[in-house]
Amino acid sequence: MKRVLVCEDEASIREFVVINLKRAGYEVIEAGSGEDALKLYDQQSDHVDVALLDIMLPGMDGFAVCRELRQRNDNIGIIILTARTQEMEKVGGLMMGADDYVTKPFSPSELVARVDALHRRVVAARARESVNFLEKIVSGDFELNLRNRTLKKQGQPVELTQVEFQIVEYFLSNEGKALSRTDILNRVWGEEYFGEEKIVDVNIRRLRMKIEDDPSEPRHILTVWGLGYKWVG
Repeated sequence: MKRVLVCEDEASIREFVVINLKRAGYEVIEAGSGEDALKLYDQQSDHVDVALLDIMLPGMDGFAVCRELRQRNDNIGIIILTARTQEMEKVGGLMMGADDYVTKPFSPSELVARVDALHRRVVAARARESVNFLEKIVSGDFELNLRNRTLKKQGQPVELTQVEFQIVEYFLSNEGKALSRTDILNRVWGEEYFGEEKIVDVNIRRLRMKIEDDPSEPRHILTVWGLGYKWVG
């Protein structure tokens, strides 16, 4: 069963989201606050693949819930819901560990498409853990383990979300090759993705903070001006 955790304090919006997800074949766990969402997740964590989190919540806000969920599970898919159009709200959620964002008001088809795309990535990543294929990619100080879904730098683990892992895997599989934002978006988020290319830039910024000695002077994830990025080991 495909299961989604929905955390939204406005009952009418939550009902709208839940109805459309159920129509699309999802089982939905509902929460009206961040605290309740975390309690429900802890009770059923083995069965939750994707979480939809409103940013403006009473008590613990969506950013805090996102951070807590990401600490509990690097592989859960997280989409933030926000009525705000300011750039920093979207970037803030992604920097906290969200995989995607949807700005209110949104259409049912857009919401379901975003959830479907993220759910497919989460399930595919889980399936790959049990498949016997090329186990490691080594690049300079970095070792990417494709079975365990882990990255090490000089032998020390680097915690990655499932989206960050997919980006690093794409980079290391194409070392030295310039990859456009569209290339990265299509590979990681899928060709059917509704969103904007800037989600790539935010995830690159987050990755640089995790793997570069000096994120302001990156040595591994280099910007290719006017195109995108390339990886140098």
